[in-house]
Amino acid sequence: MSVCEVCHNHCNLKEGMTGMCMGRICRDGKIICANYGLISSIALDPIEKKPFARFFPGSMVVSVGSYGCNLRCPFCQNHSISYGFESPLSGPPVKYISPKELVSIASSYKEEGNIGIAFTYNEPLIGFEYVRDTSILAHEAGLKTVLVSNGCVSEKIYDDIIPNIDAMNIDLKGFTDNYYTDVLHGDRQMVMEFIKAAAPHCHIELTTLIVPGLNDSDEEILELSAWIAKIRDDIPLHISRYFPRFHMTDIPATDVGTIYHLAEVARCNLKYVYTGNC
Repeated sequence: MSVCEVCHNHCNLKEGMTGMCMGRICRDGKIICANYGLISSIALDPIEKKPFARFFPGSMVVSVGSYGCNLRCPFCQNHSISYGFESPLSGPPVKYISPKELVSIASSYKEEGNIGIAFTYNEPLIGFEYVRDTSILAHEAGLKTVLVSNGCVSEKIYDDIIPNIDAMNIDLKGFTDNYYTDVLHGDRQMVMEFIKAAAPHCHIELTTLIVPGLNDSDEEILELSAWIAKIRDDIPLHISRYFPRFHMTDIPATDVGTIYHLAEVARCNLKYVYTGNC
């Protein structure tokens, strides 16, 4: 048995077993990346779609995703590539793209306004080795690197990721341990530690998806934004609207007025607050 130390799940795996994230496997007694370079989605996106409001606005970025995730958000909008399948064999269609090839693809789109590569769509850091290897080559080619992550990763991989990423959008999905543990099957403290570790070294923006009745109180958003401000009050926060998806269809979409109101609450502590999905 070998224990995976990438995230809060600490999966204890026998030879040939895949972790809860579906992206890591035990081979020859070692936990390795099973989804290395296996790309399920690739697109040239506006940087604002990640979302980033204050990192090269108006530019484009080649966005890539693989499969698998270490959370179990019941409302996941990317469930077809995150965890909405029984095993990697029954997962989404994928194509192998090496780090070198991906950098070449991204470089070919510079004339279309592309600034680099965004690791996104599923949870990129369950395959941190691919993110690391590609980012190193991307920087050598003069490209920026962008990460969109749930932030549920352990200190064990900080040195592989943080120095190699130019900008991160990290989900701070709520500000109670109960919400993280009972609804998302995550670890709020782990996310907070990752944010604190990354903030001094790269551009950081945060996103909070507001789910009615679960994380939509003024008190929670006030506390969340106050915590962010203790790191830096100029860290942008995106307050985003939830829509019923996947396993959560009994809770209606967040009222637009609620999103605008909670954005005003967050502005009590933060300079830059943006609304999303409205």
